[in-house]
Amino acid sequence: MAKVYVKIKIMPKSPETDLFKIEDAAKQIIEKDGSKFHKSEIIPVAFGIKSLTLIFMRDESKGDVETIEVDFAKISGVESVETTDVRRAFG
Repeated sequence: MAKVYVKIKIMPKSPETDLFKIEDAAKQIIEKDGSKFHKSEIIPVAFGIKSLTLIFMRDESKGDVETIEVDFAKISGVESVETTDVRRAFG
């Protein structure tokens, strides 16, 4: 089955929120899902707030990413979760 590349943006509740703790918790969720973590980026947004972008590979057969979004939203310190890109991986 094909793999899909998933990019998800996580916004913290405040500028003081530890994005590295959120990243660690998200990596555990990704592994539990049977997906493979690829990389993360911390991106400045405004007024000291930074977002966390996670990129991972997932089996296309698992369907949409709504369930993993819900799991990410349950992480302490997370304000919102948004899938910004999903595309089939080739190669």
